[in-house]
Amino acid sequence: MRKLKASFLGLLVLGFSVTAQDASVKYANTITPQDMRAKLSVLASDEFGGRETGTEGQKKASRFLEDFYKKIGLSGPVDGTYRQKFSMYQSDWSDVYIKAKGKKKMNGDDFIFSGNANMNKEMKLKTRFIGKVTADTDLSGVEGLGVIVVAPNRDAFTKLRESGAKAIFVISANDDQFKQTLPRQVRFRMKSRLRFEKESTAPESILFFVTKSLAASMMNTSEDKIDNNASSIKDRTVRFQVKQKLSELATENMMAFLEGTDLKDEVLVISSHYDHIGQNEDGTVINNGADDDGSGTTGVMEIAEAFAQAALEGHRPRRSILFLNVTGEEKGLLGSAYYSDHPIFPIENTVNNLNIDMIGRVDPEHENDRDYVYVIGSEKLSSHLKVVSEYANITYTGLNLDYRYDDPNDRNRFYYRSDHYNFAKKGIPIIFYFNGTHADYHRPTDTVDKIEFDVMAKRAQLVFHTAWLLVNRDKRTPVDTKDDMDYGN
Repeated sequence: MRKLKASFLGLLVLGFSVTAQDASVKYANTITPQDMRAKLSVLASDEFGGRETGTEGQKKASRFLEDFYKKIGLSGPVDGTYRQKFSMYQSDWSDVYIKAKGKKKMNGDDFIFSGNANMNKEMKLKTRFIGKVTADTDLSGVEGLGVIVVAPNRDAFTKLRESGAKAIFVISANDDQFKQTLPRQVRFRMKSRLRFEKESTAPESILFFVTKSLAASMMNTSEDKIDNNASSIKDRTVRFQVKQKLSELATENMMAFLEGTDLKDEVLVISSHYDHIGQNEDGTVINNGADDDGSGTTGVMEIAEAFAQAALEGHRPRRSILFLNVTGEEKGLLGSAYYSDHPIFPIENTVNNLNIDMIGRVDPEHENDRDYVYVIGSEKLSSHLKVVSEYANITYTGLNLDYRYDDPNDRNRFYYRSDHYNFAKKGIPIIFYFNGTHADYHRPTDTVDKIEFDVMAKRAQLVFHTAWLLVNRDKRTPVDTKDDMDYGN
C-alpha cells in the first residue's frame, strides 16, 4: 500500500491525471495470446532454422518482419525501407595446420586453434616439452620457443604468456573426451567472433589445444613419456601455419516507424533481438529460440500493431515510435551497438528504450507466482521512468514487478546482456523486460509449445501501456539519477 501511495504521489508531481479516461485500454486489449501464438509459431518454426545472424534463416525472419510492418501500415525509416543494412567480418581458421612426422594435421581434426595470427608461410619453431606447469616451474629460456604443456590453469597460462613463449600447445587430459567435445569446439573456435572492423585489433597469439597422440608425434616420443612428464623428451622443430581466411557477413536490423504529432521529433525506441543461435554442427538440430527472443520480437510486433491501429483511429502518439528488431544480439549485442553508433534518428532525440528479451516463460523462482516480470534498469538513469512504469502496472496490468536484477552486484549481470545496454551507454533511460532463465535457455527445447501465452500477452500489454504514457506525456523522462553500473567492463 505504501508503494501505491508513493507511485500516485509521483504521478501527481509528474502531472498525470489518474482519473482521466485512457484510450490505451482498447488498443492494449488487441494484444492477445491467440495473436501472439500465431506470430511466434511462424518466427520460431523450423523453416527459420534458428535465425543465426547472417544465415538464410535470419534473412527469412527479416522478410517476415518486413511483410508484417508493411501490412499494418508502418513506414520504413531507412530511405523508405525497413532494413538498416551493415556488414561484419569474421576470421576463419579452417586452413590452420600442424605437421607431425611430415603429415599435415588440420584444425578441427586432432587439435583446435584458439588465437589470432596470419602467417604468409609455414613456421618452423623450436619447441620444448614442459609438461605440468606449477608455481615452481622454471620457464627461463623459453622466450621465442614453442612450449607443450599439460592442461594448465589460468595462473599457469599467465605465467606461460609472461615467459615470452611464441606458441603454446596444450595437451588434453583425455583424448577420447577431447574428441567427444571436438564438434562443439569446432563450432565455437573455428571462426572468430564477429567484428565491425575488417582487420582484427586483437594482439597476436598462437594457442593450440592438441590430443596427447598428436603431441607425442610432434615431439617424436611416446604417450607414456608424456604421461610421466618425462624430462628426457628432447626439443624438436615443429612446423605449422596459422592462416586466416576473412569473410564478410551481411546482415540487417529491422525497423518500422510511427510518426508522432506535436512532439514528433522525439523518439521512443521499442526493441527486441530477432536472431538466435541457429543449428548444431551438422544441421540436424535446430535451436528455435521461441522464448529467446521470439517472444520479445512477437511482443514488439503486437505492440506495433496496437499503436498502428490507434493511429488509424485518430489516436496517433505525440512522440514518434521506432519499433526496432536487431540482429547479432547472440554474437555480442552487435546489432544494437551498430544502431546506437549509426542511429536513424538522433540519439539526443531518443527519449527512452523499452527492450523486450524473453517474456514467454515462467522461471523456477516464480512457479507459484506466474504474474510477474523482471524489470531491469528502470531507475538507473531516470527516477521518473520507474514511476511511469509502476503507474502503468498499477493502473492496467497488476503484475509483480521484480527488481532483483537491478542489484549492481548481480552475478548474472543481466543489465549488461541485452540490447538496452547500448542505449544506456548513450545516456538514454531504459527498461529491460525479462522472464528469467530456465532449463531450455539456449537449448533446442526452447520451443513454442513451452510458451505461456497468457502471461506473455500481459507482459506485452505492460510494455504497451508504459510506452503509451511515455509518448503522450508533456515532458520526456529526464536523466536525473547516477548510474552505478560500470560500462567499462
